[in-house]
Amino acid sequence: MNSLLKALCRPPVLVTAVIIAIAAHSCNKFPEPMAKGTISWRFQDGQLTRSMAEIPDTDAFILSVKNSSGTVLYEGPYGGSPESMLLDPGTYSVKVVSMTVDLPAFSSPVFGDEQVAVVSPGTGTNVSLNCSQINSGVRLRVSPDFVKSYPEGTLCVRSSSGQLEYLPSESRTGYFNPGVVDIFLNNGGASEKLASRCLEPCEMLTLGISCPSPDPSCAPEMTISVDTSRVWMEDSCCIGSGGGDTVGGSKETAFGVSAAMEHIGETGVWVCGYVVGGDLSSSKNGSSVAPPFESQTNLAIAARSSASDKSSCMSVQLASGTLRKALNLVDNPSLLGTKIFLKGDIVASYYGIPGLQNITDCSTTN
Repeated sequence: MNSLLKALCRPPVLVTAVIIAIAAHSCNKFPEPMAKGTISWRFQDGQLTRSMAEIPDTDAFILSVKNSSGTVLYEGPYGGSPESMLLDPGTYSVKVVSMTVDLPAFSSPVFGDEQVAVVSPGTGTNVSLNCSQINSGVRLRVSPDFVKSYPEGTLCVRSSSGQLEYLPSESRTGYFNPGVVDIFLNNGGASEKLASRCLEPCEMLTLGISCPSPDPSCAPEMTISVDTSRVWMEDSCCIGSGGGDTVGGSKETAFGVSAAMEHIGETGVWVCGYVVGGDLSSSKNGSSVAPPFESQTNLAIAARSSASDKSSCMSVQLASGTLRKALNLVDNPSLLGTKIFLKGDIVASYYGIPGLQNITDCSTTN
């Protein structure tokens, strides 16, 4: 009888095995997929080195984001790029250029920057782009005696990617990729190399070409001089603006939205940005980015036209009057995405974000 009871109370071998298996697995959790991280980008606040030409609108800069394998995740206008991207942990390159120029060209300075960023699981990485001129410039100053000596002659600057022909009257700067450039004289079907120079990024080389001939019976002697005062030709301006003396003092020197947020308390200054929404409220996400709009009293501007996050924006108060009629999105929905210039006072908070109040002037062109 005791043997029978022991047999009935003994757990089945299969059930015991299942219980052991479950217990063993509970000590080893299933592996969880690695969390993604975010990456975002913006132009560095402040100034950048540029040549004498005006910097293009930053919204038109070409942005590319690639992973470590070279796969393109985004390539297109900076203004159309997302505010952030959710990505697997890893290394990514973020590159921006003002334009793509394959061949040498006049009046075509190129500004850009490239940064490598590491995205970690569950964290956000912000890339700060600090643009500077990445190509080189050559300007030729041709003296009148050159024209007398070579009335049919022209000058040519060649590089590995192409060449530019300089007429004696040419006053523009030709831009080349950094590297060796050769200066040639073309005259009567013959081509003679006059000089060679190796150019660094941002180097602006000015060469004087003259042909003095004190003795009319002698052939003119070509002279090439380097204007050392113009080898490095730099000045500064806020990115996206047209330069000037006092930043914020005119439309041409207007603060960008990012820079304006760092100048809280400034009064009677110009700020430029893209109209990205309206119908602001004090809540964290209180804004509307698409028509129809309901409020005529405010709008939001940002550094790029694709911005949709309220925290990336600057609020604008539209007091009653002519400016409200001209700028409110209820009556003027076509202003959405337009770059505007506003003169007013920068305040620490208006609808929960830095704002612009007491607007006295506005423009959609600079």
